[in-house]
Amino acid sequence: MKQVLIVGGGKGGTALFNLLQATSRMSIKAVVDSDLNAPAIQLAKNAGIPVSANWKDWIFEEIDIVLEATGVEEVLDEIIDVRPRKTVVVPGAVANIISELLYEKEYLVEKVKSQANRLELILNHIHDGMIVIDKNEKVELLNKRAERILNKNESDYKGKHIFELLPSSRLPNVLKSQRRELNQKTILDNGKKVISTRIPIISKTGDLVGAFAVFKDITEVVKLAEENTDLNEIKTMLEAIIKSSDEAISVVDEKGNGLIINPAYTRITGLAEADVIGKPATVDIAEGESMHLKVLETRRAVRGVHMKVGPHNKEVIVNVAPIIVQGKIKGSVGVLHDVSEIQLLTKELKRARQIIRNLEARYTFDDIIGTSSEMKLALEQAKVGAKTPAIVLLRGESGTGKELFAHAIHNESDRKHNKFIRVNCAALSESLLESELFGYEEGAFTGAKTGGKKGFFEEANGGSIFLDEIGELSLTMQAKLLRVLQEKEVVRVGGSTPISIDVRVIAATNVNLEKAIMNRSFREDLYYRINKLPITVPAIKERISDLPELIQHIIYKMNNEYGRDVERISMKATEQLMKYHWPGNVRELENVVSRAMIFMDNTEKVLDVEHLPNTISNKQEDAFVNVTAEGDIVKLQDALDIYEKQYINMVFQRCNKNKTKTAKELQISVRNLYYKLDKYNLE
Repeated sequence: MKQVLIVGGGKGGTALFNLLQATSRMSIKAVVDSDLNAPAIQLAKNAGIPVSANWKDWIFEEIDIVLEATGVEEVLDEIIDVRPRKTVVVPGAVANIISELLYEKEYLVEKVKSQANRLELILNHIHDGMIVIDKNEKVELLNKRAERILNKNESDYKGKHIFELLPSSRLPNVLKSQRRELNQKTILDNGKKVISTRIPIISKTGDLVGAFAVFKDITEVVKLAEENTDLNEIKTMLEAIIKSSDEAISVVDEKGNGLIINPAYTRITGLAEADVIGKPATVDIAEGESMHLKVLETRRAVRGVHMKVGPHNKEVIVNVAPIIVQGKIKGSVGVLHDVSEIQLLTKELKRARQIIRNLEARYTFDDIIGTSSEMKLALEQAKVGAKTPAIVLLRGESGTGKELFAHAIHNESDRKHNKFIRVNCAALSESLLESELFGYEEGAFTGAKTGGKKGFFEEANGGSIFLDEIGELSLTMQAKLLRVLQEKEVVRVGGSTPISIDVRVIAATNVNLEKAIMNRSFREDLYYRINKLPITVPAIKERISDLPELIQHIIYKMNNEYGRDVERISMKATEQLMKYHWPGNVRELENVVSRAMIFMDNTEKVLDVEHLPNTISNKQEDAFVNVTAEGDIVKLQDALDIYEKQYINMVFQRCNKNKTKTAKELQISVRNLYYKLDKYNLE
């Protein structure tokens, strides 16, 4: 074994180190570099091979070969001068070449592996089976499809003789004859029938490398063909299918002469079999060109062509496709659709859409949960409002369910069979809201639709319109809305002709309209117009006794939505939820319960305290300590208000009176925060 000294621990030395470590004919005596932290030095240390900073410490040892990898000519010259005569010195340039060749070898090996992997992936995803053998008749490859057809695994037969895999294989014959065998029908040892092609593998130099077979399983195809040999029976069945179809069908041969029509074709065109069969394809055309002839000429299908057919000039839409058998066109088949039927279906679709829109008010008073006195009062007022044509104003905090009341009022009124249009006044810009509410004429602005567009008030004519967040309207829009409410007519944007309307208005807001009037952000005359029948929807804190019933309703609703099977909520969890102040009202309650259900295990039936979010489940027994200066017991609602005021003020001060940050910390909307700051005079 040759003893080798490596001088230089850089890239070249590292490559040489790895190369020598992989061979058994040479042994690394030591690795030398002035930098004892060089990569090859570290590799040598890890391998237990001696290292040094000076090559002179080793040059007179029993060294057969010195590999100079520093690339410094002075070092090479000095080593050559002092080396023993028997020691061979390999210069750094040669070492670098070896290094580059090594890296190039690794790159090429990886590239070959990558190509081999891609080839294997392709072979395993083709629909045909494949077997490859070498020139010694040993199995080299069996792809996945071949494994399924043969019911054998490649790992069990790779490297073995082909006859062990398939005793009846003809691949050895192909090796001997070096001739292809194309599309040969074969019955395998497991009884499956295949069509196989066998080809010898010959290199560019003419050497025989091996052979491969590609085969397709035709067992089911042959079985099907054997079961359906009676062509007359097939023809009879096909004709029966065509004649029983409700679609109007006509079939012509390759010359364009009629072969088959069905009763639906006769019904639409008015032409009987005697008028069509054996006649040119143009015989049924009243207006337009024959699509059968066009398809026979182009060999391409046509779709959606309008034409008129038959003696009554029936307007139809035609789809025609070619019939191609083994690459030859044998005719074409056409399907006719009666345009009048399509128009009728379109009309029915529009009517169905209209009915759906008329049913947009989904909720009734039965869907509103609550038996508290506060909720009963609101429901009684709403039921009275439903029976009168007066404008209803729904007031209350965000998330209390004002929209449910609007739905219920519409469905309880005599307008319930007409439209219910919902408009969020805060969600649209002023210019867009005006055109959406009142509509516009053609050419009123850039992008206006041809013929103009009805507004929400016109769409709701005879029904109800729900104006949510009405307190967010600009003063300009308030003036235009007031005119509509007073005159009961609208003028489209860009128009001048008033359009009379009969619409029931239901409005909603969580804004303090009285204060908005004082701040000159809401018109007083509009306030008096819409405030004829105000209904205050109570917040959860005002009807805390309704909480258990609300929670159970939400659990039932979320079970249907999430596919869960939660039966109830525990008493402790209910008590914990009843201690919370619910700034987000029913919307927040639904969020909390649904989040808790999401994180429950599928086998759990009872929602407990441990499932509740941390913001809810934290202990709050001390929340009402010293609620009054004298420590007197106060009403529950007063206590809740006092705590809410104290808590909001504490967070407000901690956020340096930054309203956006405060709302985020409290997890409520900025608008809701403004309402509460105003309510408790905290600004």
